[in-house]
Amino acid sequence: MQTKNFNKIFRGLKDVAPVVTSGTLLVVLSSCVWFGVQTYLSLPQDSLSIGATVFQSGHIHRLFLYPFHHRTLPQLLLSITALLFLCGSVEKGYGTVRFLFLFLLLASITGVFYSFLDVLQDVSRHTEGLLPVILACVALTTLHTKMTKGFLCGVSLPAVALPWVLLIICTALIPHSVLLCNVIAILVGWVYGKGWLSPVDMSESRAAILEKIQPFKLLRSISGAMFVPASSQERRKTLLPRINPTPGSYPVQAYAVLIEDGFLSRLLVFIHIRLY
Repeated sequence: MQTKNFNKIFRGLKDVAPVVTSGTLLVVLSSCVWFGVQTYLSLPQDSLSIGATVFQSGHIHRLFLYPFHHRTLPQLLLSITALLFLCGSVEKGYGTVRFLFLFLLLASITGVFYSFLDVLQDVSRHTEGLLPVILACVALTTLHTKMTKGFLCGVSLPAVALPWVLLIICTALIPHSVLLCNVIAILVGWVYGKGWLSPVDMSESRAAILEKIQPFKLLRSISGAMFVPASSQERRKTLLPRINPTPGSYPVQAYAVLIEDGFLSRLLVFIHIRLY
């Protein structure tokens, strides 16, 4: 009895847990490694944060590295959880290579706008972490989805409103979140979703070439993580693998008993049509 209950719980958790993809796994590992380095070396908490200092001190490299920087362990863990649950669909839609490029593109554009606005503020406030890019990916997803409504904790909401609801929840729960930066990230995600950043976007053919060379070729060999190809045809094969049923598993074969009654025969034919 205990074994059956354990199996049910395990299957339930497996259904709820998101599928780990290669791109999100690389982002998670990079964030964890950098957090370990900064903790071990006792680096300043704002060593890679963005703000007015990006332009005042010329720290342009922070525009690309701030998503991997987290000040505290709770901030890191909550950001990783949000990344795994909210950004997996973006990587499945674009492919691993294009997702990593998109990750850096959304992060850098959001960082530029926030740093510029932070210069104009009387009190400068630095920010960092994965949350801005996560919200930008959610905003991008809502523009490309065919669903007009989404569900959050059992509550039906318009798909367009989901990024703003998640903005309030994540900004309140994740430490050191800056509301202005998160708002800018959602707007940047919408701009990308509209196709207005296509001149600086990576094409599918270019990504298909890059994924065949190192270091992206190494991501394919990582077991336990799904590498999503850039080509739409190969991506469809990866996400929707063909299922070959074993002999005897065809549902109608369960009714192999000879039935002479005409009504029951027509009923089984109707069931077969409804199932298929």
